[in-house]
Amino acid sequence: MDVQNFDAVVDHLKKRKKPVSLLMGNGFSMAYDRDIFSYNALYDFMASREDELLKTLFGVIETRNFELVMQQLDTTLALLAAFGSDATLSAKIQEASQKLRDTLLNSVKELHPEHVFKMPEEKSKACAAFLSQFIDSGGQIFTTNYDLLLYWVLMREGVSNPVDGFGREMENPLEVKEGAEPEWSDLMWGPNQENQNVHYLHGALHLFDTGADVVKEQYTWDRYLLENIQERLDNEEYPIFVTAGNGDQKLQHIRHNRYLSYCYDRLSKLDGYLVTFGFNFGDYDEHIIEAINRAGNAGSKAPPKLWGVYIGTYSDDDVARIRALEKKFVPKVRIFDAKTANVWG
Repeated sequence: MDVQNFDAVVDHLKKRKKPVSLLMGNGFSMAYDRDIFSYNALYDFMASREDELLKTLFGVIETRNFELVMQQLDTTLALLAAFGSDATLSAKIQEASQKLRDTLLNSVKELHPEHVFKMPEEKSKACAAFLSQFIDSGGQIFTTNYDLLLYWVLMREGVSNPVDGFGREMENPLEVKEGAEPEWSDLMWGPNQENQNVHYLHGALHLFDTGADVVKEQYTWDRYLLENIQERLDNEEYPIFVTAGNGDQKLQHIRHNRYLSYCYDRLSKLDGYLVTFGFNFGDYDEHIIEAINRAGNAGSKAPPKLWGVYIGTYSDDDVARIRALEKKFVPKVRIFDAKTANVWG
């Protein structure tokens, strides 16, 4: 399986005249700034909080991978339940797991650039050109990242027709008929759901589940987006955020949220081709491979059907790992050099 140049992949897929979708992982954000969005950066920031419990967790398990720590905690809880351990110990482990999740959320927010115009214009324009290729083909964009980079680029650069499913609904239609001024809801998920082509598979900083609705936080005339997010956090409102350990647990979390479940089902029903960038198909991504294989629709030639997956890699080790995983995929797998995509210019 040869490693292709990204431009060659684009030229090949254009000739197929089918939708081409994009799946992005943390490598998308790391390509923007590794010092902010890498596991090491998150770990270092968490460690700087001088929380003894978190230091102990990472020290005992000897990793900077917070997903692995969460998986170990979940496994320990399952073992304690199986052997009938006392509730006090289980409660302490649950408390540690929740603290890790909350600290991760706050670390992502604190490390994040302050606002959209902190992003250099040349980087934003280059990324918009990259993203437009997929939307213009009739494809969709999927991301497992929590940060705001994708949202910022789509809004700032006026990418044609990105639809995240959110919109406003008139709350007083009867009064408007009598001459009153219309009153509009928050940006809630649903009004533009049918045309949605941008999907946050694991949630994001700006998406909140109020119980009744899924809403999108936005800029206000006097405050940046992150300031409004912070206000919600101060009020103990938390973004939609999938931080479970393994793929099964992540899928369980997804299935318990109607927005996440919808996004996952859209990935499972893709038509055409899928390009991945910065997504490493690691040990905790089984649920993503499962969705891709459902879209592969083995034994059928009728659309919707995912015909092939083009996976971006950064190193020889990445290539070897994807080659070892190839047999897990139903659609045909090809590899390209992610560095040649020049996503951020």
